[in-house]
Amino acid sequence: MDILGLVVCAGLVGWVLYRWLKKSDEPARLISKWVITAVMVVITWRIAASKMAASAGGLDYATAFVVAITCAISCAICGIVLGITWGSNIGGFFGRHLGTLYDGGDVEVAPTPFYSIAEAKRKQGKYREAVAEIEKQLAKFPGDFTGRLMLAEIHAENLDDLAGAHLTIVRLLGEPNQSPVNLTLALNRLADWHLRYGQDPNSAREALERILWMFPETEQAYLASQRIAHLTTPEMLAEKREPRRIELGQYQQNLGLLDGSSLVKPPAEDPAAVASNLVKHLEQHPQDSEAREKLAAIYVEHYQRLDLAADQFEQLLAQPNLPARQAVHLLNTFADLHIKHAGDVTAASQVLQRIVDLFPRSAAAENAKKRMAYLQLELRSKKESKVLKLGSYEQNIGLKTRSGLTD
Repeated sequence: MDILGLVVCAGLVGWVLYRWLKKSDEPARLISKWVITAVMVVITWRIAASKMAASAGGLDYATAFVVAITCAISCAICGIVLGITWGSNIGGFFGRHLGTLYDGGDVEVAPTPFYSIAEAKRKQGKYREAVAEIEKQLAKFPGDFTGRLMLAEIHAENLDDLAGAHLTIVRLLGEPNQSPVNLTLALNRLADWHLRYGQDPNSAREALERILWMFPETEQAYLASQRIAHLTTPEMLAEKREPRRIELGQYQQNLGLLDGSSLVKPPAEDPAAVASNLVKHLEQHPQDSEAREKLAAIYVEHYQRLDLAADQFEQLLAQPNLPARQAVHLLNTFADLHIKHAGDVTAASQVLQRIVDLFPRSAAAENAKKRMAYLQLELRSKKESKVLKLGSYEQNIGLKTRSGLTD
């Protein structure tokens, strides 16, 4: 067991010395310090052994005193030599740990791409040179998202090269270790460029649909589906390029002299026609949250059918991967309908309780609890606002004297 222990200790010491030597900037000088230290240790050990032998030999007082003084002086000399040898190392050790508080120490910094030169070239209008600088960095960091997206931006926004931007984004999608958030951002930017510079909603739709099949059942897919539902159609783009001419009919000659403003208001939209258009739109885009909310509002305000509005909200809340903020918004709006149109505090409280159950320990849950406590006051204020009427007033109030107003 003793031999095994010595072998283990020797191996551990050897491993420590090897690591120390590998990290040293001056390995030859370090080895020389080890040699000096070993010599001083051997000398000190021999001196101590000589003193012990002299003490065991029964020397007289004077001889023992001389031996003790000699051993002390020898040990002091060895200590001085060791202090000179290792003084810089000891000082550097404590100095590095103290300096770490200010400069971060000797921890290696991970290399990162450097795009400031490319950004400066781009601001100066030197787009080709900016592209060259970005490609230099991408040669060192081929999977860097920032560089790839910046390169695509320059192609689309500065070089009028939408095909080059599209190819850059496609290459980025093939890079490993890219986060879904970054890739979704890149595809959304590509859709923006197709709409803005290419006037091509079909290509924009393809970019957004790519999010749906790359990241199904995610919040990114939900947001992409919402955007697809509101994409500009080719007909709208054609009308924008060549606006349809509208022939003006007979108009009011003395429009500025009319007493009331009701005569010049635009005609109100037909709620039934709007509802019909929304239903047709939802047949193609069933996850369009904005359209379903509008349809629910028409069901309540025009048809007084809170049950149909509730069905629309339930369909929205049942959508997969619905973001938490959107769910909170829908439930608060649903509670508004119960208070405003049905005057049902109990139903509104049950809807708000769903926020507490779905998102416990959240700010939305705390706000829902506070609102539940004041639902009666909220209902009362809405009722008072409906029955509030202006009282009678003096027609000639501007002709009354100051004293008459204070009487």
